[in-house]
Amino acid sequence: MDTNPDSSQQDQSMNSSTAGAAEAPKTGWGMDFEVAVCERCDWSYLMPTGSLPQTCPHCFQAHLTSLGEQLQELPYIKPPELCLPFTLSSARLAQSIESFARGIPFAPADLNPKTLQSRLRRVYLPMWLVDAQVKASWQAEAGFDYQVVSHQDRYQDYGGWTSQEVKEGRVRWEPRLGRLDRTYSNIPVPALGEEGRIQSALGAYALDDARPYLPETLSGSFVRLPNRTPEDSWSDAKPAIQQAAAEECGDAASADHIRSFRWSPEFASQNWTLLLLPVYASYYQDDEGKPQPVLLHGRTGRLSGARRASPKRAQSTALSMLAAALVFGLIAMVILLVGIAMPALLAIGVIVLVFALLVGLGAIYPLAAVWWFNRQERPGQI
Repeated sequence: MDTNPDSSQQDQSMNSSTAGAAEAPKTGWGMDFEVAVCERCDWSYLMPTGSLPQTCPHCFQAHLTSLGEQLQELPYIKPPELCLPFTLSSARLAQSIESFARGIPFAPADLNPKTLQSRLRRVYLPMWLVDAQVKASWQAEAGFDYQVVSHQDRYQDYGGWTSQEVKEGRVRWEPRLGRLDRTYSNIPVPALGEEGRIQSALGAYALDDARPYLPETLSGSFVRLPNRTPEDSWSDAKPAIQQAAAEECGDAASADHIRSFRWSPEFASQNWTLLLLPVYASYYQDDEGKPQPVLLHGRTGRLSGARRASPKRAQSTALSMLAAALVFGLIAMVILLVGIAMPALLAIGVIVLVFALLVGLGAIYPLAAVWWFNRQERPGQI
């Protein structure tokens, strides 16, 4: 937390204030904990003491390794000030999982609601909130909506010429400039390098219900530690503050639109707050036994993950259908041969043969359905 009216000195001050973050002692969390890292995906976690070994709740492909006292390797380990609690009901959670698993043709055997729910883990993800006092000169173009009324003449076969009133919306742009001196509070800033992908997949969080951090909040949960310190995240904070300032200047000008916003800001009195956001993590195994992670928003139930159909199940079903078609084809041939001596059986033999052909052609469906589904679904991992 820094206070300096000069923006260049402010950046240096921030660097010095956070340089010792990784050296912070294990105090303030209100519980005994150990820090662990996944050597595969490089996510680091804070966990209650004695809970290792655990599989990483991000990639689900490697066990977490304790860092012991080597905490200087981490960018930030200080406790959070705020936390958003899990509010998703059991019924809503089950509904989200069932919706995810539903509608997948020939889904992997491991992809079912019961298995996904049995593997759920509670994880808290970090986010920065920054307050900053800003003094700036600004200029922009303010847009004001207005309507132009015109008339169009049309000729109709019955009724002759008619005139119709047409209203066209337009925007009048006018230059504006001014001075700005105020404090912007609780500007969200990423504390993780991959936060953009996570927010895009799960949606934003309403921050109004954030509560002061309490140690019991983390019971039975993983805490993902930030991999971006305040000085790292400041480059993202500046554009967010500028956007908030542009919108406020537009409101002050009573404008309907604002564009070409330019300013010369000086930042001071920064205050950084670490906020924890709740998510559920689970996974299922695909045909190759590789875990496919699934994340759920801990408050809305929005779910994200790779939904993959099983080519192996499709191939097995297709082979079974081909085998059935072959059996019916042989039966049909036998009936047709016997029908040479007993013509009454010829019709039955033809029907069985047609059925065998239809079953054989139907073996294409499982393979085509799985190929098309996997082609339409987005692959990848959060």
